Amino acid sequence: MGIIQRFKDIMEANINALLDRAEDPSKMIDQYMRNLQKDLEEVKAETASVMAEEKRARRALDQCNEEIGRLQMYAEKAVAAGNDQDAKQFLVQKKALGEKQKALQTAYDMASENSRKMKAMHDKLVMDMGTLEARKEAVKAKVAVAKTQQKINQIGESINGAAHDMNAFARMEAQADKMLDEAQARAELNEYAQSTRLDDLKLKYDLSSMSDVDDELAELKAQMGVGQTATEGDEE
Repeated sequence: MGIIQRFKDIMEANINALLDRAEDPSKMIDQYMRNLQKDLEEVKAETASVMAEEKRARRALDQCNEEIGRLQMYAEKAVAAGNDQDAKQFLVQKKALGEKQKALQTAYDMASENSRKMKAMHDKLVMDMGTLEARKEAVKAKVAVAKTQQKINQIGESINGAAHDMNAFARMEAQADKMLDEAQARAELNEYAQSTRLDDLKLKYDLSSMSDVDDELAELKAQMGVGQTATEGDEE
């Protein structure tokens, strides 16, 4: 029976395997349960039909046994009344019913066994459904934890990405500081070069001023005759 086999497959299935195959295990397990509930209803209907068949077989057998019992009673009364011919007719009919009784007994035994098996399977399926309900809640709990963990992982990845961006920002900031320092150093070098040229220019004019002083001193000595007197004495 396909229904029974499906129940067997589900009951023997590894929940972890179901989780691996299912895109959303919590939804899939609900669908499994709905399918199984539908199958269970079919099993109930089939079980009820088999049990009804057992009752019909039982009634037919009981009616046959009652008729055989009545024929036996009539045969005994006929014998008591001294009517052997009547008694033989009752016994002939009883014998014919005896063959029917065997067939009805066989049919009832089979129906009874089928009913017992179906009821046992039905009861087991009902019990298994209870077990699956508990497993279903366990699966949903696992899925909820897994989804929470996935969210945490995603947040962690976002934080790692932000940390990478912050590190990149720090590198850019360091690069900007380096560029600023280099620019300031160049400015200082340029300022020093300009200062040096200015100092050289001042020195040029300072030397020119000293030459003017020498000329003025020579002129002063000429006016005073200091230098000339010494020269004339030397000539004499």
